[in-house]
Amino acid sequence: MTSPSSNQDTIVAIATAPGRGGVGIVRISGPLAADVAASLIGKAPEPRHAHYAIFRDANGQTIDDGIALFFPAPRSFTGEDVLELQGHGAPLLLEQLQMRCIALGARAARPGEFSERAFLNGRMDLTQAEAVADLIAAGSEAAVRAARRSLDGAFSARINELVASLTRLRVHVEAAIDFPEEEIDFLDDPQLLARLDETESLLEELQRDAARGVRLNRGLHAVILGPPNAGKSSLLNALAGSERAIVTEIAGTTRDLLREVISLDGIELTLVDSAGLRDSDDAVEQEGVRRARAELDAADLVLAVIDERQGDVAMRSLVGQLKVDRPDLGDEHGPKLLRIHNQIDRSGDAARTDTSSDDGLGPQLWLSAKTGEGIPALIEQLVLAAGHDAASTANTFSARQRHLDAIERASRRLDAARQRLVIDAAGELAAEELRLAQQSLGEITGEVSSDDLLGHIFSSFCIGK
Repeated sequence: MTSPSSNQDTIVAIATAPGRGGVGIVRISGPLAADVAASLIGKAPEPRHAHYAIFRDANGQTIDDGIALFFPAPRSFTGEDVLELQGHGAPLLLEQLQMRCIALGARAARPGEFSERAFLNGRMDLTQAEAVADLIAAGSEAAVRAARRSLDGAFSARINELVASLTRLRVHVEAAIDFPEEEIDFLDDPQLLARLDETESLLEELQRDAARGVRLNRGLHAVILGPPNAGKSSLLNALAGSERAIVTEIAGTTRDLLREVISLDGIELTLVDSAGLRDSDDAVEQEGVRRARAELDAADLVLAVIDERQGDVAMRSLVGQLKVDRPDLGDEHGPKLLRIHNQIDRSGDAARTDTSSDDGLGPQLWLSAKTGEGIPALIEQLVLAAGHDAASTANTFSARQRHLDAIERASRRLDAARQRLVIDAAGELAAEELRLAQQSLGEITGEVSSDDLLGHIFSSFCIGK
């Protein structure tokens, strides 16, 4: 990883543009920042002090007035000289300010370039840089808190702890390779396997927490599936708190997917109502069923709904159908499953929740979407399914799919290292597996990175960040 050179070009962007009546910000970073300030306001601002100033064009005419802030390198967001101009939020004024800065030698910033420079200049690691974007895009209070924790370094600290543990393992194994003549068999040392167990335990815990962070970051994708007239649309309406889906006694009323984004206890949840699963000669209904089954592929959570009057046989049949398309449904690494026995207002059953899950498939709930009986218990289970109960949310950090992929690769490398040590007694191969595991974790924080990876990550940021 290389840092920008001292003659790096200067960039400018409209950082915030709230529209008329608000405050707009133009941000400049690079070696020309102080010169731009002198040309715009007639002097170089005192570092880290707010200055009221008039921003002038090349002819000395007023563009706008506002506050100028100057942060010299390296004590700035990007690690370079940074100038921030706070003016009126009218888009035209902000564009004129930006064009004036460009005329003075700056260039328009690429999306995410400010955060990219902060990363390249060592002001933050890659997870912290990504947390900036996550903080801006957060759709709930819980997501804001999680992104803030990642920005403060909580995720990075967990990665660094694992890297340190892997380093100790590598030192132990490579000592056995470098000193084979020693009487002590380092590879047979019980401490080595104890350290390996400890490292695997840390990695498994990180994997669970990162998966929770990903769900919180992107929201939980929940699909409502079941036979016609089970009350799926009524359930969507009950959770959404409005009549978003058409509800009739006619089987097959829902033909297409209906999506509704709701917030439950600070957790963003995308609910997808789908066509009833059944064989049909109707071409439109067949397409609805096909789309419903396809939606199962993207689900984090499946709400399997039946009419309780059909009984347990109907639920077993439905779950069996769904597991044909998703064999991992309800498993540890597959979509979570909530089995919902709806319409208890017709069956005469009482609202209740069974979390014993003797079959390992997850909780079952008896409720009425029509009357609302049992809906609070369902909301509680939805929050638990998202992995965001009060205890776990306290330490949740924001994470992304690429982080999970890297952790999974590291996990496979650790499994391979155990195989090499315990079964093959091949220290050299074990050491290589441990090195590759450490490299996978390094990709998360940016200790190991490529230009392609950085380009992909920062291109998703908004301009000005």
